[in-house]
Amino acid sequence: MDYKKLQNGSDIRGVALEGIAGQSVNLTEEVTRNIARGFALWLIKKTGKHNLRVAVGRDSRLSGPALSGWLCEEMAKCGLSVTDFSMASTPAMFMATVTEGYRFDGTVMITASHLPFNRNGFKFFTENGGLESADIKEILAYAAGTQQTGLPAGTVEAGEFMDTYASILANKIRAATGEEKPLAGFRIVLDAGNGAGGFYADKVLKPLGANTDGSRYLDPDGSFPNHIPNPEDKEAMESIMEAVRETNADLGIIFDTDVDRAGAVLSDGSELNRNRIIAMLSAILLREHPGTTIVTDSITSTGLADFIAEKGGVHHRFKRGYRNVINESIRLNNQGQDSQLAIETSGHGAFKENYFLDDGAYIVTKLLIELARGKKAGYTLQSLISSLAEPKESVEFRMNILLDDFKAYGQSVIDELTAYAATQPGWSVAPSNFEGIRVNLDKEHGDGWFLLRLSLHDPLLPLNIESNSAGGAKIIAAELATFIEKCDKLDAEKFLSFAK
Repeated sequence: MDYKKLQNGSDIRGVALEGIAGQSVNLTEEVTRNIARGFALWLIKKTGKHNLRVAVGRDSRLSGPALSGWLCEEMAKCGLSVTDFSMASTPAMFMATVTEGYRFDGTVMITASHLPFNRNGFKFFTENGGLESADIKEILAYAAGTQQTGLPAGTVEAGEFMDTYASILANKIRAATGEEKPLAGFRIVLDAGNGAGGFYADKVLKPLGANTDGSRYLDPDGSFPNHIPNPEDKEAMESIMEAVRETNADLGIIFDTDVDRAGAVLSDGSELNRNRIIAMLSAILLREHPGTTIVTDSITSTGLADFIAEKGGVHHRFKRGYRNVINESIRLNNQGQDSQLAIETSGHGAFKENYFLDDGAYIVTKLLIELARGKKAGYTLQSLISSLAEPKESVEFRMNILLDDFKAYGQSVIDELTAYAATQPGWSVAPSNFEGIRVNLDKEHGDGWFLLRLSLHDPLLPLNIESNSAGGAKIIAAELATFIEKCDKLDAEKFLSFAK
């Protein structure tokens, strides 16, 4: 077993169930137990302690109970005191390391986010936050070896944390609004997609007075029979939009499987995701923290940058990857530049006020506070982003690199395109770009921009194109096609077809 292949950035992910052709199970019992031992060894080294307490949680995936059982049993064999939380959310598992009365030395969340039913994986936390890529590499190195802790066996007991976590969120809304039931009179519908997020309806919304009738798919079911729990998925967003329309709801909420991402639908039926949810949260935070810096991933729109500047903030466009934007925001704060929010267009959002934890439920909690405040003050959520200029067209192409050494080839394409862009009329390479190449094009040449970057983990060159004019994306694609069609190790058939 090559354990290194299980690493996915700062997570571990693999195949846990049969059922999809060509995907063999690699999160076996033996592998899972070795990873548990690896985490135990890593945590002992990291903390210098031997009387360690850890907790394990899981989302609704079908393989979760078995993986959890193996993890808990093996970590106990390694001398740790283990608490099994059963169903939980990823953000809650971090909160269990910092919440008074719990304060576990480490926690493990069993999840593979929005990936298909047969996949699963592990996220790890200490009180300092989620582990970094280098930490995962070390855990997997321990897993591949034979080293033991040498400690006497620990114990496994059942525990519960989601009630406590939900109370933290509900009490934050109460404190911010000064009311016991600030959501009374509101109809708020939730689509949990049969993931782990159904708790939010019964344990947060209802206790605050909200009518949640019309909510969908709150019961956990790891076969995901209705749609993939993913705010970026078209079918999932159509589901929550339909729920809002059918019930005339004041707000619709959607979570991904493990609740570290969120999207929403406003009362007028419009989606609140990608650039729009970043704009909404920026507007809220810039009122609370004038001049703060909002760190986003690389594919945010020009209109969002203008919106943040209009509100008096600083937009710092960085790299894709939720750990990348979080770490960049932390870095800016450490340098003395206030940055209250790190957020990806995928819905991963982390607030300085909340441990820089990417927490979909916390994002929604901020929106609900604003919803309640707006009712009192006579404004709506929609009004907060009324000046956001949105692109007329937005498309993405993911072009496979047909080489084993894909990183070197991908970087060479980006370097050559950078040189090529400097020679093209109407093109201007965007300054302060941290990932790939971003080029702005004037009105004559498509009235927008494109970004070509190298995928973080896969042999892909993703290409994003946005235009402020109808038909502009095709014009931009046609101009770029002259360069792309010469890249013979790039599978660009779909893009070139669009560009014709």
